[in-house]
Amino acid sequence: MADRERLVNIALALIVPACALAAYGMGEPFYVTLATRIAILALAAVGLNLALGLGGLVSFGHAAFFGIGGYAAGIFATHAFNQTPLLASPVVIMATSQMPVIWLVSAVVAGLAALLIGLISLRTSGVYFIMITLAFAQMIYYFAISWPAYGGEDGLSITMRNSFPGVNTLNPLSFFLIAYGLLLLALFAFSRLRDSRFGAALQATRQNEVRVASIGIRPLRIRLVAFIISGMITAVAGALFADLNRFAGPSMLSWSMSGELIVLIILGGTGRLFGPVAGAILFVLFEFALGGLTEHWQLFLGLILLAVVLFGRGGLIGLLAGKVRHG
Repeated sequence: MADRERLVNIALALIVPACALAAYGMGEPFYVTLATRIAILALAAVGLNLALGLGGLVSFGHAAFFGIGGYAAGIFATHAFNQTPLLASPVVIMATSQMPVIWLVSAVVAGLAALLIGLISLRTSGVYFIMITLAFAQMIYYFAISWPAYGGEDGLSITMRNSFPGVNTLNPLSFFLIAYGLLLLALFAFSRLRDSRFGAALQATRQNEVRVASIGIRPLRIRLVAFIISGMITAVAGALFADLNRFAGPSMLSWSMSGELIVLIILGGTGRLFGPVAGAILFVLFEFALGGLTEHWQLFLGLILLAVVLFGRGGLIGLLAGKVRHG
């Protein structure tokens, strides 16, 4: 089973860049953009998979972190394009269009937000945790639509895509490689965390919190750290998503965005290393293939999701590699 899942993971790791390279070679930038969308959504889902798949934390508030990253990219791009300072007093802080700086800021701000949200929400469990994370995300959503300086309900257009040292980010393939490189880094980090003592403690906390506490491990601290890392990864994906679409809007902060990320994980396989990648591939393909046929394409996706929940809880990875979860 382990060898079979490893082969599935390798196939998934190769198929997305192979399709992007083939599309670019055939002069089809639209399909390169689709591959980039898959990579970015998978990256966001990797972040949530750390909290949900390993920690059992069903968060309906991860759109908050996704949107924080998106607005960070939009705000930096706007100020850099207009050559206006981010902060004028008490000290002048100028904006930059460099992606690495924007990712760092996105991750730090999202990490602070996750710390605040986690300190409150992680003291609850079950439906109460779900509702509190949702409530925080909705608070940030309503703050965004009432922020006229950055578009309010209309969102924030990004005139010029942010830059990356030595790379032409306007080239579809170059931008895909940036997004896919970050996805691979996130998958590597997820794998290392899962197989570490921290990952073992996090999974044990999900299974039996009382036993974990009885051996001297503080479940709240373990879950909080996982929640913060999860939010930071998702925020970086949000920054990339805004740059891809040249737009950051309140929809990135909506509860439906959180739902989409959960759907990706369930479709691919909860807790599986490449589950987010498999889920993102399925989601984007359904959106593209059925979206052109009917505006109710989510109905068919919902039926597939229902079938996965009832008959294939290991998701696509479980279907292809077997039900036993391995590295």
